[in-house]
Amino acid sequence: MDRMPIPSSAPSRAELIDHLVRTRIAGDVATPRDNNLSHYRKLANGDRHYWLGLELGDRWADEQDVLAVMAERCGVVDDPEHRAGQDTIDPELTVGALDRMASVLRKAAEAQERVLFATGHPGGLLDVHRSTAAALRAAGCEIVEIPGGLTADEGYVFQFCDVAMLERGATLWHTHSPAPMAAILDGLEQEGRPLPDLVVADHGWAGCAGQRGIDAVGYADCNDPALFLGEAEGTLQVVVPLDDHVTNPRFYDPMVAYLLDAAGLTAQSS
Repeated sequence: MDRMPIPSSAPSRAELIDHLVRTRIAGDVATPRDNNLSHYRKLANGDRHYWLGLELGDRWADEQDVLAVMAERCGVVDDPEHRAGQDTIDPELTVGALDRMASVLRKAAEAQERVLFATGHPGGLLDVHRSTAAALRAAGCEIVEIPGGLTADEGYVFQFCDVAMLERGATLWHTHSPAPMAAILDGLEQEGRPLPDLVVADHGWAGCAGQRGIDAVGYADCNDPALFLGEAEGTLQVVVPLDDHVTNPRFYDPMVAYLLDAAGLTAQSS
C-alpha cells in the first residue's frame, strides 16, 4: 500500500486551541446538553449500548458521578441543573490529551510496536487515523493487518487505508458497537497471530480493546461518556475529548499535525 502524505506544519498550542474553538471541535460544540445528559443517564441505568464495550458493572450507577467525570475529563458544564441548551468541551483538555496520546505514540514508535487502527466514525475520523497510521508505519511500526472475511453486526469488518471499519450495504458504517473489534481480536487469536501492542480507535472499538487488556487510546465526544470512565479507571490509557463529526473532516488536519509533531513523528513522512 502506498504511504499517504503526513501533515508537516504543526500549529502551536495556542494556535491549535484557537482552531479547535473556531471549528467547534472543542469549545461550544454542536452536541446539545440534553443529549449529553440523556446518554449519561442511560449509561448509569445499565444500557450496554452506551458502555462501548467496557464492563462498568454497577460502579457508575449514579448519573451525577458520570457528569462529574465528564466535567473533569471532557469539560462539559458541571452544573447538574443545566439541563438544556449549549454544552462544551474544554479545548485545553483536548490538547492536554493529545499531548498524552503523543507520548504513547512516541513510545510505540521507539519500541516498533504492532498497532491496530479502527474507527466507528469514518465520516469524521477516518483520515485522523489514516494519517497517524502512516506516520507510525514510516517510523517502523507494524500496522496490524486484520484477518479476512470477518463479519459483525450484519456487516463486514474490513480495512481501508490501514484503518479497520464496519461496512454494510456498500456503506462505511457509523457504529458504537464493540462487536467488530471483538471479531478482529478473536480472528487474530484463531489464526495464531499476536494481538496488537496498541490500539488507536474510538467508540466500541477502543472500549473493547481496552477491556481485553490491550493498551488503547482514542477519541470520544461529550455524549460518549464510557471511554472517559474507562480512562478514569485505567482501562484505557488516553481519551481525547472532541466533537467527532464536525462539518468538514479537513478541520481535524491541524490537530493531527500537532499530534504527530508532539510524538516526534512528523519528520518520518519524508
